[in-house]
Amino acid sequence: MMDDTTATFPFPAVSRKKITAAFDGGRLSSDGGVMLLAQAERRLGIAERLARLIPDRRDPGRVTHAIPDMLRARIFAIACGYEDCNDFGPLRADPAFKLACGHLPESGADLASQPTLSRLENAPTIRDAIRLSYALVDQWMDSYATPPDGVVLDIDDTCDVVHGHQQLSLFNAHYDERCFLPIHVYDSTGRPVAVVLRPGKTPSGREVRAHLRRLVRRIRTRWPTTHLTIRGDSHYARPEAMDFCEQNGLSYLFGLAGSRPLTSKVQDTADAVRTQRAVEDREVVRGFAETTHRAKSWPRERRVIARIEATRLGLDIRCVVTNLTGTSPRVIYESLYCARGQAENWIKFHKAQLASDRTSCRRAVANQVRLVLHTAAYWLMLSVREAIPAARDLARAEFATLRLRLLKIAVRVQETTSRIRLAFASGCPDADLVRRLAGALAPRPQAASP
Repeated sequence: MMDDTTATFPFPAVSRKKITAAFDGGRLSSDGGVMLLAQAERRLGIAERLARLIPDRRDPGRVTHAIPDMLRARIFAIACGYEDCNDFGPLRADPAFKLACGHLPESGADLASQPTLSRLENAPTIRDAIRLSYALVDQWMDSYATPPDGVVLDIDDTCDVVHGHQQLSLFNAHYDERCFLPIHVYDSTGRPVAVVLRPGKTPSGREVRAHLRRLVRRIRTRWPTTHLTIRGDSHYARPEAMDFCEQNGLSYLFGLAGSRPLTSKVQDTADAVRTQRAVEDREVVRGFAETTHRAKSWPRERRVIARIEATRLGLDIRCVVTNLTGTSPRVIYESLYCARGQAENWIKFHKAQLASDRTSCRRAVANQVRLVLHTAAYWLMLSVREAIPAARDLARAEFATLRLRLLKIAVRVQETTSRIRLAFASGCPDADLVRRLAGALAPRPQAASP
């Protein structure tokens, strides 16, 4: 029987020289940059943090793969673009992945197989999944050297289309899909705070309040004096959420759906903006108005900022409700509220570039565990990017670009009796940066015990 890996196949001749090819180059890997992820993981310790919260109910005498090793392999694979457990059929023997997970590339045992990893994802109970989600919040707080004076938390949900009838999946008429709508929370620097799987419907006020209460309670256990500002679109401008923020000393900025009574309160400014655009024959004229408003479901009046924009196509009014005081309407809308649009890019990194929408398990708990693993991969990619010097273009690159330039690089792994040598491709365009990152991501030395 012919070995498919050594069977040759042709390419067009060049300068009259015949070209033949075969997959017989030896212990090569196309993911040499996974070693950078291994450095970042050792520094963060995120696999060990998560592993401590997953009870190992296996027979100790039959255990081959430790839970931390399995988590590392799964997280590294997600970061490198292998989001499915099925990818571990061929990947479990990849020399670079084995080395990144602490296995010898030649003589060491292969990594866990797809069935073993699938059992790991389905092993945690609902209580375990909750503890894993809280561990992400702790990971976020540990990323600050000292408690900050204040942080802004962006909360948003995203459509996660399902391809079956998994638990919590619902048909959403707005997206015309059966889906989940998981909630993502990031701080203003793009660091992930929490990711929660939830049904495919718009969150109610009671649900938003419950999520905020659990998140704030966790943060307050370690940062009792840090001022928190919650920022979100009109889905989160619920009276229960605003009442909670006001009762617990939180600031908030929420988009507010327009209504006829609210529009009438800013009509004078709207007329002035519309008239100015017509008189000056300009393409766009923008103005701002401030008023107080009380919807039927609100117990009191609240401050509302209106952005009014007149164009040749008509008038557009967008509103924001907030409890911030002493700040001009323009600053609140343009500098504070509009900055929440950046959170959509972070969700794109998480969902599209790290494939966190691959929530194809039947059980909701297993899908929540998957979101935790994808968030751990997000932390690794973020750590690699933060280690890049600011002058380099990759310091602001998307995760897909980082993967292409820094992770998907060829390496030959050679194991001898006394050492392991990694021979990266001589023509790697970012060789100097990879060399620099290997040192920059090295684990910090442990402080000497007294």
